Formats: sequence, structure tokens, C-alpha cells
Amino acid sequence: MPFKLTREPTRDMSPLDRLDGCELPAAADMHVHLREGAMTELVVPTIRQAGVNTVFVMPNLVPPITTVQHALDYRSRLHELEPNVTFLMSLYLHPNISPDTIIEAKKAGITGVKSYPHGVTTHSNEGVVSYEPFYPVFEEMQRQNMVLNLHGEKPSSPGSDVTVLNAEEAFLPTLLDLHKRFPKLRIILEHCTSEAAIEAVKSCGPNVAATLTSHHLFLTVDDWAGDPHSFCKPVAKLPSDRRALLRTAVGGNSKFFLGTDSAPHPAISKRGDKVAAGVFTQPNAVGLVVDALEIGIQMDVIKESDVTEEKLANFVSSFGRKFYEVEDERKEGIILRKPTKPVQDILRTPDGSIEVVPFRRGKMTWGVEWLKWNLS
Repeated sequence: MPFKLTREPTRDMSPLDRLDGCELPAAADMHVHLREGAMTELVVPTIRQAGVNTVFVMPNLVPPITTVQHALDYRSRLHELEPNVTFLMSLYLHPNISPDTIIEAKKAGITGVKSYPHGVTTHSNEGVVSYEPFYPVFEEMQRQNMVLNLHGEKPSSPGSDVTVLNAEEAFLPTLLDLHKRFPKLRIILEHCTSEAAIEAVKSCGPNVAATLTSHHLFLTVDDWAGDPHSFCKPVAKLPSDRRALLRTAVGGNSKFFLGTDSAPHPAISKRGDKVAAGVFTQPNAVGLVVDALEIGIQMDVIKESDVTEEKLANFVSSFGRKFYEVEDERKEGIILRKPTKPVQDILRTPDGSIEVVPFRRGKMTWGVEWLKWNLS
């Protein structure tokens, strides 16, 4: 697939302005929350706005998606709202899930099973307490070549020293144990936030990969501590962790690819006495990655030469598709455009009943245009 620049850089450009006009394959966002009802109707149309035409959809609805039919019904609804997006569906790891469920799911075209530790994030009250009861499920997932998606945090408990800042690192022994027990099981450690998580994934075999979000490329603990719209789970960590994420995004390792964990919440739930965990990045998924890398260059964390068309294409599209074993049947591409307008301040449903605040509201951001690859 071709990658090209439609104009050459000049000396008076900022570091990544040379990417203005760069053609990339359509992005694949391998971790999204699309919610239900009016919220779904609001956010689904923003998927393609970001340059994305393939998404892996999270199952933590209310009630969670634990049956094949529920997943298929949800996919049908999403497809009605946006027929030009491929929705890869998942089940919620739950006692209702059995090896027979996995066989049925594979036949129905469901892609993976998502594990939430009990109580660590939004709609995880029915999440996993112990993985041991699910070993037969994981055995069948190996046989069926399905993906296990792990929200990688260990829940805190009385007397433990586990907090939001070290919950991810405390979970890593569980990741390594599951990989050892089920070496042929394809596993994704979702939304890595720490250097320790990156190194753990690197230490595993080729069946273990990880997603990186666009917002974690920007954030450290100081940012979300003062801004509820930057608060998510797992939380952003130290500056050293952010530096590791930026380097990994352009490092060329196929184990790491884009999964935004875009998670819309009504704005009012970000202002209450218990702030909802989730950052809404869907309308600007690809542009935010470029923004973050540009800042990374300015911070001297990465070099201008690290950010190439090929590395961007791999991170936002090719590596994720390869791991999930999906092709872009539409053969679409996008054109990067340097910032000309700021991120929207707020999204509203037509009746004004729901408002959602996007990440980096009011900040100038890279944009995209759609194109069709010339296959002649």
C-alpha cells in the first residue's frame, strides 16, 4: 500500500507540517466505547470523522454483553447508525460465558472477550474476581483463535498498597501467568499507561500485544488530578511513563497499536461528587496522535525523524489489523491535514439532553480527509 507526501517541507514549517497531505490507510481503533441509546446515536457518527473505519467495541453495557445474540443485536444497531464502519464485537467475561459460548461466538463472527477486574472502572461491577474459573473458557478461546482483552488493573483491597497509581503494575504478574498457562491464546493488554506494562508485553511471546490510547500520550498524573475530563481508568502515570508511551508509539514494534479507549460520559457525570472514569477522544482519534507526537518532539522525547508515514500507518492501522487478522475491505485511505481549527468544546444530542466534552476541547488539532486508494 502506498504512502506519499503531496508536498515537500520547507524551513519555516514546524516539525510535522511536512505530514500535511500525507496519505495513510484508514485507521483501526481497537478499543472504543459506544454506549447505548441517545449517547450511541451521538458518538457513533464521529468514528469516521476521525479517519477510522474499523473499531473493536467494548461490551460493558448495562446489562453487559454476555450472550452472542446480545452482541449481534448491538452490532446491527451500530451498523444502522454507521454502515461504513466495521464493528468488531466482544463478549464480557462473566460466569455466563462457557466454552460452548465461545464456540457459538466464533461461528457468529464475534472477535474477542473482554475481561474487567471487579469494580475497577465504569460498569465493571460484574467483573472478574478470580481468573481460575475461566481457564476452560480460555482453553476454548485458544482453540477458536479468539482474542482475550484484559483491562490490566488489580483491584485494591483492605490492607493492600494497591492504588490507582500502581494498579496496572500490580496486575502484570496476572498477565504473565495467563500467557504462561495459555501460550497460544491471543491476549491484548489494553490501554497501557506505564513503562512497566510496556516491558511486560515485550517480554511475552508474539501472541501478546497491547493498545495505547491517544490521550495517554499527552497526560501525566498532574493533568487528570486537575481536570475531570482527563480522568480515566487506568489513570495516567508519571512523566517517565508518558515518555515511554511516546517512544513506543513510534518504535515500530508490531505488539503496540492504537486503541483509544474513547469513553463518552454525560458532562454532568464529570462534575458530580464521584467523577466518571473515561476520556472522549473518538472525533479526533488520529489527529490527537499526531498532536501528541509533535509535542513529544518539542519535549525532545522523540526525534522528528522518528515520525514517519510508515510508522504512523503501522501504529494507527496496520499493526492492529494484523493482530486481529482483519483486512480493510473498503480499501480506504485518509489524508492528514495540519491544524486549522480547534477541538469542539462540546457535543450535544439534538434535544440537548446529553452533552459530552471532548478531550483537549478548544485546542488546535490535526484533521483528516477521506480518499479512495487508486488501485489501477
